Amino acid sequence: MDFGYFNMTFMIPGRSVELEALHREPKDAPARAAAVLCHPHPLYGGTMDNRVIYRAGKGALAAGLAALRFNFRGVGASTGFYDDGVGEQDDVISAIDWLKRQYPKLPLALIGFSFGAWVGLQVAARDSRIQATVGLGLPLGSLNFDFLAGYSKPSLYLIGTQDEHCPKEKIALLARCLPPSSTVGLIEGADHFFGHGLEQMQTMITDFFIRLDLKRSPQ
Repeated sequence: MDFGYFNMTFMIPGRSVELEALHREPKDAPARAAAVLCHPHPLYGGTMDNRVIYRAGKGALAAGLAALRFNFRGVGASTGFYDDGVGEQDDVISAIDWLKRQYPKLPLALIGFSFGAWVGLQVAARDSRIQATVGLGLPLGSLNFDFLAGYSKPSLYLIGTQDEHCPKEKIALLARCLPPSSTVGLIEGADHFFGHGLEQMQTMITDFFIRLDLKRSPQ
């Protein structure tokens, strides 16, 4: 499948900041849904060009979803400063707002990697516009994801078996606490950045979204 790739960034108006972004659509057919993608930790080199987020976006495109990547505040050309995950939740909301304006009748999804999963999934848990989510490399060893126990939207969580930020016992505990609408997928031998597991991760994201019966918005 051919995709429409546009490498010119643009700015999204946010809450007290402006966010640098890239937007891509499937080229061969109209998008059937749209996804916002949230990158890893800004203080450790995380940007919207992170290879995990880039490949996750390709996975969403292959399933017929438009993909919006953006830089959190203080990253790249985005204005503002790192805000310990608080202001970054506002950034996610601003990205969702932009997507909804572009696709008022399409269902929306969210994909987050590491810190981006922690920030993005908290927003998705309370934002009714997000119908489904993907969490990649959840850093269960350092951040609290207890809120996922009551999160009932269809979700896929992908974690490498050699992820140094996600202890195996915490993966098992998370899997026991999740509702039936959620699935934990382990990628054998992959580390936190899915080395040797990027292709499998991308394919699993595509398959997840293809199987979903996403509902169009009535308005």
